Amino acid sequence: MRTLTLPSPREEAWRWSDLDTLRAAADTAPEATGIDPAALFLDIPGPRLLFVDGAFEPAHSRPGPVQLTRLEMTGDHPLGQLAQGEGWVLRLDAQAATDPVQIVHLGTGGESHLPARIDMADDAVATVVETYAGRGWANRLVHASLGKGARLMRAVRLLQDEGFVSLRDEARIGEAASYVSTFLGAGGQKGQCGSRIDGALTLDGPGAYAEMGGALLTRAEQKQEAAVVLRHAEPEGTSRQVWRAVAADASTASLAARAEVARHAQKTDGEQSLRGLLLKRTATVNLKPELEIFADDVKCAHGATVGELDARALFYMQSRGIDEARAKALLTHAFVADALDRIGDEAVRTAFAADAEQWLEAAL
Repeated sequence: MRTLTLPSPREEAWRWSDLDTLRAAADTAPEATGIDPAALFLDIPGPRLLFVDGAFEPAHSRPGPVQLTRLEMTGDHPLGQLAQGEGWVLRLDAQAATDPVQIVHLGTGGESHLPARIDMADDAVATVVETYAGRGWANRLVHASLGKGARLMRAVRLLQDEGFVSLRDEARIGEAASYVSTFLGAGGQKGQCGSRIDGALTLDGPGAYAEMGGALLTRAEQKQEAAVVLRHAEPEGTSRQVWRAVAADASTASLAARAEVARHAQKTDGEQSLRGLLLKRTATVNLKPELEIFADDVKCAHGATVGELDARALFYMQSRGIDEARAKALLTHAFVADALDRIGDEAVRTAFAADAEQWLEAAL
């Protein structure tokens, strides 16, 4: 049997990680989830791919331009390097475009590892929407490469009932290209579950744009975490990291956002916005913004705040006939929408907002 070797929580980069839940998820025996895979796809046109425990399921798929092939991935990320073998690849030629590509990952238990590549030539355009559901440990690695002027939007929702999802995104973004990824963690309805979102994005060309953010919603004793590094390697790059965390009960949400600006990456514009909302004082939100700047002609800023719902706003809404539970839901939804509204596709944005609303109705 393979021995699972994981990072130590003594390491700074992993001190907030829920590795115990990851191990437990990896050891769960597979069993039927009762989830209809078709219900996990959004009602939008475009290619669809279903992976069950990391294996391609053709019965519910229509890959279109997405290829299934064996991938030998590089990198030294402790979890990402486990994702090797059969995976999916999206390659787009210059000026090519595709309808949104939907990829659903359904777990029944145990551990699964899946690599993926997104290669976009100059001025190509793509949208990729991913959904995670079920149980077990789902470990995924994505390598993306964007040519000059290419545009990629990724939207990822974590709806797993229990278990653990670990995601590692690595991207190189070329001149005037745009990479925008938004995540929603809204699982944990039936049992203990956790997640870790890892990002390493490099703005590799002048005028590149990179954005990575989203909302993590935690309850019970759940732990969710995001750790993102954006590297400005060329001049005139722009980056945004907009994260929102909502923690209820005795749960923990952790956000670590880092921006690095190389010495010659002048006229960089970087911004980090990390905000946490405690629905109960027994919950925890950890925030860690970082800036490492070696250039002198830059505009970089970061902000990090943790608080509770505004008592005055709650009082005002209740005085207008809105009951307390509904008032809390409305205020919390507005707090989360600040991050989810950055999804460019209206249908995808609406679906993510509905998932967040469903979580809030159950948690409040």
